[in-house]
Amino acid sequence: MPKASSASAAGRTALRRNQACLSCRKRKLKCDAARPHCGTCSKQWQALISVPPPVGYAHPTEPQCSYDPIEGLPMAPDTDPADRIRMLEDQISQLRSQLHEARNFTPRSTSPTQRLLHPRQPISGMSSTRSSSVRSPPDNSPNGNGLLMPPPVAVDMSSVASLDSPDSQLRGSTGSPEILQVNTGASDPLMMEMFFSGWDADLPNPEILNHYIEIFFRCDPCSSRLLHKPSFLASMLLHPKDPNFPHSAVLHAICASASRWASHDIVTSPDGTRRDRFAEFHISKTRAYIDKTMASGQDIFPVMQACSIMSWFFYQEGRWVEVWIFAGFQTRVAIPLRLNYPGTFSASQGGNSPGAYLAPPKDLKDLELRRRTWWMTIMFDRIVSVGGWLHGVDERDIGTEFPLRGVDFEHNTDLPGNPQDLATENVFIRHPPEYTDSFLLFLKSVMLFGRVTDHNTRTKLRANPLKVSSPFQEAEFCQLDQLVCQDFLHNLPSGYKHLGMNELGSLDTDLFMVHVVPHAATITLHNPYLNFSDPASISTARCVNATRSILAAYYSLSETSLDITRLHPFVTICWYLAAVVQIQLCKYYIEINDSARESTVWGEINVLRFAMLTYGSRSPIGTRQEKLLQGLMTEIVRMTSQMHPLEMGVPLYPFSHSGVFPVPQYNATDTTGAPLPDVSGYDEQQSSSPASIGGIANSPPIAGMAVPMPPPSVSPQVSADVMGWHSQPSQSSNGRRATGTSQASHLSYPRQ
Repeated sequence: MPKASSASAAGRTALRRNQACLSCRKRKLKCDAARPHCGTCSKQWQALISVPPPVGYAHPTEPQCSYDPIEGLPMAPDTDPADRIRMLEDQISQLRSQLHEARNFTPRSTSPTQRLLHPRQPISGMSSTRSSSVRSPPDNSPNGNGLLMPPPVAVDMSSVASLDSPDSQLRGSTGSPEILQVNTGASDPLMMEMFFSGWDADLPNPEILNHYIEIFFRCDPCSSRLLHKPSFLASMLLHPKDPNFPHSAVLHAICASASRWASHDIVTSPDGTRRDRFAEFHISKTRAYIDKTMASGQDIFPVMQACSIMSWFFYQEGRWVEVWIFAGFQTRVAIPLRLNYPGTFSASQGGNSPGAYLAPPKDLKDLELRRRTWWMTIMFDRIVSVGGWLHGVDERDIGTEFPLRGVDFEHNTDLPGNPQDLATENVFIRHPPEYTDSFLLFLKSVMLFGRVTDHNTRTKLRANPLKVSSPFQEAEFCQLDQLVCQDFLHNLPSGYKHLGMNELGSLDTDLFMVHVVPHAATITLHNPYLNFSDPASISTARCVNATRSILAAYYSLSETSLDITRLHPFVTICWYLAAVVQIQLCKYYIEINDSARESTVWGEINVLRFAMLTYGSRSPIGTRQEKLLQGLMTEIVRMTSQMHPLEMGVPLYPFSHSGVFPVPQYNATDTTGAPLPDVSGYDEQQSSSPASIGGIANSPPIAGMAVPMPPPSVSPQVSADVMGWHSQPSQSSNGRRATGTSQASHLSYPRQ
């Protein structure tokens, strides 16, 4: 049968050779050569944008349809666009230099870039106007390969601002300090040097950036351990296009982290959520580099360092979803890099065993940088897993030796590698002096906490439906209990058996955490077995004693003028765990109508809430954990007979009858904090009548806070005597009574 002729086909003009668009010719599709986009490409683009794009990607804004530049002429020869751009950029730089010479600019004795990047060199001659200036991303920028882009919009005039401090810099809608442009007839030579030297225009100007770097190394308690400070500061004096200049991803992450102590561009929403717009801008830039590295694999190690810095920023912000995502991302990226092998490198062991993605370390400093990056990744994984989540890397798969001491790392001391790793016998109780400092002890305490998390997680996975009455029947539990509750702290070197506060008025935050984390691990290990109705419950004694120790450490710190917001953010989780035990203890006292001790416990709960809120004034994780605590307190607030329980123990100022805390209406569904160990076991175990406790409430007390814990085989009579919840208010570390009211006098009160 002959084909029916179509009117449209009859009226269609045949296209000449190379007249169709490039996309249709490549895919061998029919093309109508419509301008600016042919019908085939337009239909495919409409089908593409009809579905949401994957996370991290964006659909093109228009059909990808293009034609030969001029009909009838051959295509341009194959040339790498990046090489072409670099060549054009060099030509522009040469022409700009010739133009400067023609205008008789004063020659300089030093190179423009060195003068520009010197941390102590003031920047002058800048006008107070602000514009969308010419941007010159470096070669490794996710926005391009150093291409100079023309200004997209007209000049936006702004008010005059001083350059004396980074907080006074003009900021755009993103909150980033923008480069100011001279509004005169002649361009400022300093700004022109910045534009054409390859400086990343998304970064603050060099003077401000060096200020943020200084703040980062001085104030950040987490990720500053990743970098070698002397060499990092020296590399900032190099040309921005020098291969040894710090990667832009790391610089953006440092800006975000340091803004916690320097930025005033903070917006607080009505619900109390705190957002730092300056930090958010630099976080978005760091994410862009991570996305680029995920697609290309370039610069993977410095981008991983930036990811680690950004992860600790998320943790301090209490942004748990991003925390968990990036914790898993870091651990998985570190495995192909073979950072978990001894020496952070492993060659191929055969055709079926791939080698490391990274080349062997260049020198001892490079080796130590890899070690520290690996261990900070593992530390982050252990800390974010305290709620009972599985770890990203099992302890048995970690073969990397522990890092060197911080002082040896900074001074490039030629020492053999640390002889200890996690497989070393008695690694948690033996500490070689030449390989021990407060950071290494803190790292060991966190890894010890990780063992507790592993035990609790695997116990829940394989536990029988019937709850075990005594966990001390298991040898593994007894060994872990002995190590966590006694051996680790008892075997600390003599020079590290204090809280890190010295006579010069400074605080070693790592050493402070060394004396807090084991007690938090003790609570996590024994919390599922709490039973205040059982006078022989060793788990209850362990938890109460650990809570008293955490409180004692906070009281000692609050007696000084030290800023608690400089502590490691993990301290808020330790305070939360102690408060969980106190809430359960308060409920027990309410049930047995012991108002006196209930009042004391209320004061201790409020002291911990006050500590979280004080920490939350700078890092939102404190505020979020306090809100989560409010949900747990809903039941005891309803049960108590106290008039104002949330105001007890923490006066507004010394000798004041007013309290710090108002009496809000709590919402039990508010779960903005990090999920932590389940406390439902307490409700299950408190079904017995309060009358069953007999004369326990009136048993003779034992004074003293650090009561030695009895072994599992101790008799019920001895155990009842050392139970912390039987004792009267114990003595604090300086000999004063630690009652709910007297303890409050140790706090740093807010000034009015």
